[in-house]
Amino acid sequence: MSEKTKPYALITGASKGIGKSIAYELAKQGYPLLLVARSDEELKALSNDLQVKYGINAPVLPIDLSTNGASLKVIDWIKINNYPVGILVNNAGYGIWGEFSKSSLTDQLGMMQLNMNVVVELSHLLLPILSQEKQAYILNICSTAAYQAVPTLAVYSATKAFVLSFTRALRFELTQTPISVTCFSPGPVDTGFASRAGINPLNKMAEKFNMRPHEVAKMAVRAMFSKKSEVIPGFTNIISVYANRILPKAFIEKTAAGIYKI
Repeated sequence: MSEKTKPYALITGASKGIGKSIAYELAKQGYPLLLVARSDEELKALSNDLQVKYGINAPVLPIDLSTNGASLKVIDWIKINNYPVGILVNNAGYGIWGEFSKSSLTDQLGMMQLNMNVVVELSHLLLPILSQEKQAYILNICSTAAYQAVPTLAVYSATKAFVLSFTRALRFELTQTPISVTCFSPGPVDTGFASRAGINPLNKMAEKFNMRPHEVAKMAVRAMFSKKSEVIPGFTNIISVYANRILPKAFIEKTAAGIYKI
């Protein structure tokens, strides 16, 4: 299938980490991309590299999705340029580490806006466009944090629990449509997440289990095209999620608090 017959893939948080690696994975397969993130320079550099290496079209939209009305601006951009979107990758998101009582409320609310509201907004606004394709996909990048409460990452883990629940329900509702919905929940990944979250590397035991972004991206794209409902990459992560189902919550939360201790 040539690029001309393939729809665009919209990727949020595309300038780095998992989003950037997913962009390369899809570009390798000849998909034109719509790259959205805050950083103008990083997006343009990525777009140029993708176009040179893979000959695909990769327009960029530098925008802070956590601001009010940002999702509508993304949709306006798509409609004005008449981009046929067949894939939505809801990847943008971040965490805030620390005791909830000592964290900025503004920062926490901004994280909730990006991690939850934008996922809902873009999914809802793009459904009419996605439904025009013979086969379309929504890939929500979640986290193993969705399966448990995580002290010092309290709001972040709650936002991911929301994404997991939302994805499960949306997938069921769209069963009779051409849109497949996948929730992909990695554990620790070697990206800038920990740095932005403010996690102290001296106390970050989870760093031992880091996966590489390109490895995670390959598995995520494969899961999406295989129409998987819910995927947790990595044996250790699968075991940890299974343990959350059978072990006492107090024990799980104490263990998580020890990993991400202040």
